[in-house]
Amino acid sequence: MKLYNWEAVESERLNPHLSRKVIHSESMTIARMELRKGATVPEHSHVNEQVSMVEAGALLFLIGGREQVVRAGESLVIPPHVPHRVDALEDSAVIDLFSPARADWIRGDDAYLRQ
Repeated sequence: MKLYNWEAVESERLNPHLSRKVIHSESMTIARMELRKGATVPEHSHVNEQVSMVEAGALLFLIGGREQVVRAGESLVIPPHVPHRVDALEDSAVIDLFSPARADWIRGDDAYLRQ
């Protein structure tokens, strides 16, 4: 067992509008993302199933050609391999769960987030 405190997890600024804190376990990645209004996560896909739980703000997801606004208190499941994009409609905080763990993030292969 390992206990984490989000306040003690190092924050990584990916670009002027996006930062994240990440915990990797053997089979999952958990990320706390902070997006400023106007931030965009460009369209991408990955082998991971993703659950996004919006804690604050509002995000517009474009998933498989469909738009879905997700607000504080709501969660969204994104299946593996489905192209998706995110636009921050407000300053927002979201917890993203990924299974399996994000090997691309562990390798540092996440340039699409650093634009």
